[in-house]
Amino acid sequence: MRYFFEEYAFDTDRRELRRGADVVPTTPQVFDLLDYLIRNRERVVSKDDLISAVWNGRSVSDAALTTRLNVARNAIGDDGDKQRLIKTLPRKGFRFVGAVHEGQRPATSSSSSAAQNDDKAQRPLSPPHLSIVVLPFANLSGDPEQDYFVDGVTESLTTDLSRIRRSFVIARNSAFSYKGKSADVRQVGRELNVRYVLEGSVQRSGNRLRVNVQLVDARTENHLWAERFDKPVADLFEMQDEIVSRLANTLETQLIEAEARRAQRSLHPNSMDLYFQGMAWFNKGPTPDHMAQARGFFERALALDPEGVEALVGLAYVDGMTGAYLIDDGAARFAASETASTKAVTLAPDNALAHMLLGCAQMCTNRTAQGIAECERALQLNRNLADAHATIGAAKILIGRAAETETHVLEALRLSPRDSGVYRWLHWVGVAKLMLAADAEAVTWLRRSLETNRNNPLAHLHLGAALVLVEKPDEARAAIQEGLTLDPTFTIRRMRRMSDHPAFRAGGKRLRDAMRMAGVPEG
Repeated sequence: MRYFFEEYAFDTDRRELRRGADVVPTTPQVFDLLDYLIRNRERVVSKDDLISAVWNGRSVSDAALTTRLNVARNAIGDDGDKQRLIKTLPRKGFRFVGAVHEGQRPATSSSSSAAQNDDKAQRPLSPPHLSIVVLPFANLSGDPEQDYFVDGVTESLTTDLSRIRRSFVIARNSAFSYKGKSADVRQVGRELNVRYVLEGSVQRSGNRLRVNVQLVDARTENHLWAERFDKPVADLFEMQDEIVSRLANTLETQLIEAEARRAQRSLHPNSMDLYFQGMAWFNKGPTPDHMAQARGFFERALALDPEGVEALVGLAYVDGMTGAYLIDDGAARFAASETASTKAVTLAPDNALAHMLLGCAQMCTNRTAQGIAECERALQLNRNLADAHATIGAAKILIGRAAETETHVLEALRLSPRDSGVYRWLHWVGVAKLMLAADAEAVTWLRRSLETNRNNPLAHLHLGAALVLVEKPDEARAAIQEGLTLDPTFTIRRMRRMSDHPAFRAGGKRLRDAMRMAGVPEG
């Protein structure tokens, strides 16, 4: 439904507010608040009505409600003094009092003005962030019996992509209207108003199955990413789950990168534009510069939207990473990460990442059992959250069960082998091997981590320690130098105790001693 008032167009289907031809940035809560007020404009709505509709009945203070109302007023050119469109009735509630027309722009006394208004009303709306359609995959096997598997991949992928917060995924029924047709990507983008189109094909030959996929920019038809799976045929349903999980995880990373590139070109970035740019910097690796750049974008996003869950999650990531990797006393950073992730969980109880990051903060502050429970909650909310599997593996190091770390990380790699966090997961296995005195294996895992992303100073330093232990001192010194080049402030003193478990303390001492031998300064 479209609603028009003054120079604004409010589209509930596309979740977009426009002033003339320009999109007005709105957060989901502000949009929902406006939506409820406009739809119920014939009556006064109470505070409880708004809280039930917009916050799902969660406890919201009067101050928080007033803040969101003021943000909504500002989005439509109103304010708390004039209350031209949204009126507060003391001790009664609120009402949208602007003149609203549904479906088309009202005519004006000037025919030219009417023509201009009609033209504005007919202009296509800009596609939402992370908007995508998964077109029905093509069955290239020549066997109609394989259609059920091919359609199953398409449907499951549509469902899993919709779990990405703030994504706009075209429903299965609309997407399948293109089945069997030669679709023009630009036309599909225009008809469905999406930014991205995912195309794919499945071919079975003998005992092998090949799946090809490609992500396309619907406006330019540029191919942003492509992938191929070529596997022996086993259990088809297990294969479907594995293929879908890998695609969903990889696509989330690719979509964030694509949105970050778009945001760089925006003259007036909104909070989501800033969030995507922050995540692009975060994914580069834990160097001081990368984390500082990411923090700057997340803080700017929160300045625009103080209750933006994505930016809160981003800050929790940065503070947790900074506390674990980059500063001598991480207690303040872990506390900040816990504060941000707790607020995110409060605002969005079903946000799997927020639960996982809350768990990370707990693990890093000697509350490992609580942290594992939060990660398990994250997996209940999003079975494809590979990072949660790997994080549980890292937690096992803290409680003297480092032998189990590799299994958890292998599960994460099965779900998301090209994840932006792979370098961290491989690093954690390397540390686990050092704790177990499996030093040659540690060297192998740490080298794999650095091949994935060399911007992790701590992995270089841990590799130096492992190389000392396998009696390769020259290679050890070179690894240490690379780590200190990335982070010149690192010292042994930064290595902190995150657990009181005897096995962790013993392994930590062995690791610190090896790092000293390799040339890491004491501090």
